[in-house]
Amino acid sequence: MQVQLKQIVVSPGQQLLMTDISWTMYEQLLEEFGEKRGSRINYSEGVLEIMVPLPEHEDDKAIIADFVKVLLEELDIEFRSLGSTTFKSKIMKQGIEADDCFYIENEVAIRGKKRIDLTFDPPPDLALEIDITSRTRFDNYEVLGVQELWRFNGTQLEINVLRSGQYVQVNESPHFPDFPLSEVIPQELERSKIEGRNKTMKALRTWVRTRIQEK
Repeated sequence: MQVQLKQIVVSPGQQLLMTDISWTMYEQLLEEFGEKRGSRINYSEGVLEIMVPLPEHEDDKAIIADFVKVLLEELDIEFRSLGSTTFKSKIMKQGIEADDCFYIENEVAIRGKKRIDLTFDPPPDLALEIDITSRTRFDNYEVLGVQELWRFNGTQLEINVLRSGQYVQVNESPHFPDFPLSEVIPQELERSKIEGRNKTMKALRTWVRTRIQEK
């Protein structure tokens, strides 16, 4: 049985789960949907998830991702943001499309590459998921070895670190020690919705510089 693209209808803010999906069917759907689409497609050992984000979802993702970039820039750490790039491994039977993801420690390993193959290349060092309408499944990220996963549910930021193959929630990001991000990011996200994005980003950049100077 083959799944046809015209059979799949997912409304914004909704999630569709399909079971007993083969790897071939998963790759067929990725090809038919193409790269220019508004949906996220994740795959884990026969379970396929299709989610279409709401505008609120995309706005939160953009602001939080921009804050991560501010942190990395001010700390003078090279990085690459690969957005919702599809990362997949046929051997592991996993495929993920994060809301955003970053290569930090492994930035040099993928610098300049047009294609990333997890058979040889490392997974992202940090992934971001916005869980406003659904809750992120850990399976894909754990199996693929993404070391740090942030989840934001609209009010709280949860930071998870991979330890012995499983995620453990922590208070501080290992990438940004001494920065109370679980507290600051939700506050500044709300501030951006009142005062605007640019003003908020300028304030965040000043805050980061002050924290660095205080060390």
